[in-house]
Amino acid sequence: MKYIVVLADGMSDEPIDELGGLTPVEAAKTPVMDKICSKSATGLAQTVPERFPPGSEIANMNILGYPPVEYFQGRGVLEAAALGIDTSPGDLVFRCNLVSIEGDIIKNHSAGHISTAEASQLIDALNREVSNEKVRFYSGTSYRHILVIKGGQRDIKCTPPHDHPEKPYKPLLPVAETSDAKESANLLNYLIEKSIDILESHPVNIKRREEGKSSANAIWPWSPGYSITFPSFKKRFNIDSGAVISAVDLIFGIGKMAGLELVKVEGATGLYDTNYEGKAAAAIKSLKKHSFVFLHVEAMDEAGHEGDFQLKKRVIEDFDNRLLKPLWDGLIEMGEPFSFLLLPDHPTPCKLRTHTSDPVPFMMIKPKMEADAVLELSEESVKNGSLGIINGDSILDLFFSK
Repeated sequence: MKYIVVLADGMSDEPIDELGGLTPVEAAKTPVMDKICSKSATGLAQTVPERFPPGSEIANMNILGYPPVEYFQGRGVLEAAALGIDTSPGDLVFRCNLVSIEGDIIKNHSAGHISTAEASQLIDALNREVSNEKVRFYSGTSYRHILVIKGGQRDIKCTPPHDHPEKPYKPLLPVAETSDAKESANLLNYLIEKSIDILESHPVNIKRREEGKSSANAIWPWSPGYSITFPSFKKRFNIDSGAVISAVDLIFGIGKMAGLELVKVEGATGLYDTNYEGKAAAAIKSLKKHSFVFLHVEAMDEAGHEGDFQLKKRVIEDFDNRLLKPLWDGLIEMGEPFSFLLLPDHPTPCKLRTHTSDPVPFMMIKPKMEADAVLELSEESVKNGSLGIINGDSILDLFFSK
């Protein structure tokens, strides 16, 4: 028996006037998803638990059976695991974006989706100027990096930059929530302001401005935490082995901590230009080796953060034609029984340009599960689905059940 979960990050949305009152997934032409949906049972999944922010780290951990109330320490911890960064007890680990600040405004949470090669030069410059025995930056992918503060205190309110596009940055700077954390919060604020001094005049940013691109002229640390151990995914769901396919360090971090193989695909970017076909081929290849594959696609989420509903509609269509079609054909050609689950992790409405906690539509196929009457996957259609509303942390229990 083979099991595959396809995670369409941020695909869920809200009705958009310019799309005739439809959401991007309703407006998109998705014949393959419609065909699969006609064979599925459907419903809504509450992937973000109460009292948690609707981050991808929260939703994906929950979906994979690691309730955040028990296992979430911080996004930085997960991404550091994916990058193979060794941390010690007491090391405070942050996800650290390179962002674009113009005047006092956060213009872009991703520094215009800066390339990894450019970003590495900027991270190197920061380490030359400000790293010491207590502070160290680590290069990741594109705008996503890691900051480690040895002996740091976690009780700091940090704001994700993608939650506040076009907003003044100073009111969003880290704030200590306890007296013990004041030193760490002050250090973070110093590093942010110092990064602006260092990066604004860096040759990488001078060239980017000359080319009409956004500057990566500041760091933005957020989601702090300490290292933690996850129980084995294989034992949790009684499977032989599993793999994770993604272009995002966060997802690889969750997979690594769960004991799953990490499969990287050449040309997988996490953006509209990602290698959809390569991901589909990698999933089929991995299913011949493993019982379980978690296939993550980021492009819809990034389009939502950009507020570009036409781009989001287009990447959903690319996802359908270029990934789902060869993936579904490959599953059929394998000739083995399989279970299939497709869902977003959270909505990323183009109007808001950030995540929300609303439940997301899902469709599930299992050998002994009857299809319902829902013929297309959308935020509205699945309200008539046979599986109703379920909690995100139990969706894989249902998926793996006999």
